[in-house]
Amino acid sequence: MVATLAREPLAQPVTIDDVRAAHVRIRESIVRTPTLVSRTLSQMTGAQVYLKFENLQFTAAYKERGALNTLLQLPPEQRAKGVIAASAGNHAQGLAYHAHRLGVPATIVMPTNAPITKVTQTEGHGAAVVLHGETFDDAYAHARVLEAERGYTFVHPFDDVRVIAGQGTVAIEMLEDVPAIDTFVTPIGGGGLISGMAVVARAAAAAPGGHPIDVIGVEAELFPSMFNRLNGTDMPCAGDTLAEGIAVKEPGVVTSAMVAELVDEILLVSERSLEKAVSLLLQIEKTVVEGAGAAGLAALIAQPERFAGRTVGVVLCGGNIDTRLLANVLLRDLARSGRLARLRITLQDQPGALFNVARIFDQQRINIIEVYHQRVFTLLPAKGLITDIECEARDRAALDRLIAALREAGYAVGQVELE
Repeated sequence: MVATLAREPLAQPVTIDDVRAAHVRIRESIVRTPTLVSRTLSQMTGAQVYLKFENLQFTAAYKERGALNTLLQLPPEQRAKGVIAASAGNHAQGLAYHAHRLGVPATIVMPTNAPITKVTQTEGHGAAVVLHGETFDDAYAHARVLEAERGYTFVHPFDDVRVIAGQGTVAIEMLEDVPAIDTFVTPIGGGGLISGMAVVARAAAAAPGGHPIDVIGVEAELFPSMFNRLNGTDMPCAGDTLAEGIAVKEPGVVTSAMVAELVDEILLVSERSLEKAVSLLLQIEKTVVEGAGAAGLAALIAQPERFAGRTVGVVLCGGNIDTRLLANVLLRDLARSGRLARLRITLQDQPGALFNVARIFDQQRINIIEVYHQRVFTLLPAKGLITDIECEARDRAALDRLIAALREAGYAVGQVELE
């Protein structure tokens, strides 16, 4: 789905000077991540695709930029009392890391069901973690209570002008490296990253010798919160999205106004497109990217006609993905491409039946990974059985040849499909 956003003139709360000042402020303490062309992805999409590898930051996400820019602007008395945030993700780690580095006490409130790995990682960066409530909203409310009770400074993950300016430094670096970029494709959660990048894009277009730069936002179909906010729609925001880093039910007030003014379109991408993008980035670019970080590429592969002929800058905004989840994504992609399959074959329960089937696999040069016999829980007659065989093929064509050979030999065979 696509939303083309109407604009009304608006005095922006974040200016290009704010973003430039943020870059000067933080650039010695963050990684200057590369912006590199992907020849393969460019061939696949018909665009000239440049990737900004923000997953190479120390905490594996761009969130460090806004957190650090905010910390560096706090007066001494606020630094001494400490900062607090509600987050179970990249904001927590970015804030914790730079607060510890600067000697600022940091407290992060997370829901009680936050993954233990995120708790330990955040504690490993020097923050005190408080577990409260079952949802992010519960954790957020408790963080604001602790802020008032203890005099902490709350650092919002996106709806803060200092955070927005810090995130905008991503675009400054991209245009320094590749001035020809004419389209930014950027994930939207709360809207901090795209707001800051859009400020830079508009300033670059207005500069002498500049050229127009389209700013395209991307949300997961399951969490179209900014799309809803700006278009008056009421699509549900719920579900188990791979892009949990942008699974935001309520975007920011400041960021919503900036996106309405500065962003050209919002695209919604499916879970399958997100999975494909994560898999492609690992296979082609040899880089690990979380679902939210792959959202920009997901939009390119889902709608290549929208970007054909453009010079596109895509932010890989984070790389914090659970390894088991990553493995599932990769295996599902192999299954959808025909390189992995589970075939369900009906056999007679007699000696040599499985051997005869295995011989056909051998003839077709298809590797058998696992075999599952089912004699009891089946509607077949007592002398029949179902055998599921998981196998590995070179490609879809090789798998199709195997299925054809099995059927030619008289076997009833079907493929267990992924949704």
